[in-house]
Amino acid sequence: MKKIKNTILAALLLVGMSAFTLYESLEIGAKAPMTTLKMKDTNGKMISLNDVKKENGLLVMFTCNTCPFVKAWEDRYTKIQKTAADKGIGVILVNSNEGKRENDDSIEAMKKHAAEKGFTAPYVVDSDSKLANAFGAATTPHVYLFNKEFKLAYVGAIDDNYKSAGDADKHYLMDAINNMVAGKSINPSETKALGCSIKRP
Repeated sequence: MKKIKNTILAALLLVGMSAFTLYESLEIGAKAPMTTLKMKDTNGKMISLNDVKKENGLLVMFTCNTCPFVKAWEDRYTKIQKTAADKGIGVILVNSNEGKRENDDSIEAMKKHAAEKGFTAPYVVDSDSKLANAFGAATTPHVYLFNKEFKLAYVGAIDDNYKSAGDADKHYLMDAINNMVAGKSINPSETKALGCSIKRP
């Protein structure tokens, strides 16, 4: 009986470890994966990361429609999109919540949300969470900033206060964007992404 219990425990641990490592996040300096994957945006166009990247790089933001953390941070998206555009960095908003595609994160709900929030960057459907899996994205929001060579320069959170932009002391993403374009070091280059788990299929 004890042997059976130990075998079951070992199997559960193995499954748990596999689940943990299966979607390990990209490391700093890694090349962006799946850059040619075409995803449908809220305007019905099929676009890829390659299509959106600009001369100084690309910002990939995994997001969704309803997560409380997204809602709290979302008022900062407009400024981020404008700053990135001014710095020659493309921006793409990626919805990987395939598990909620029939309701809260349907393409129709995404269209409505993008219009309400005034998104200027494309907002795309990551079917079957393929891109999220390749990136190892875990939460909404989870941001990945790539340089002109498509190498990861920063990954993690937008800043250190999701509740209030005015009370944020450390503006991780904005600092990373400015320093990357200026050719300066990014410190920190990795932070913990705080948010709702991506609802994979």
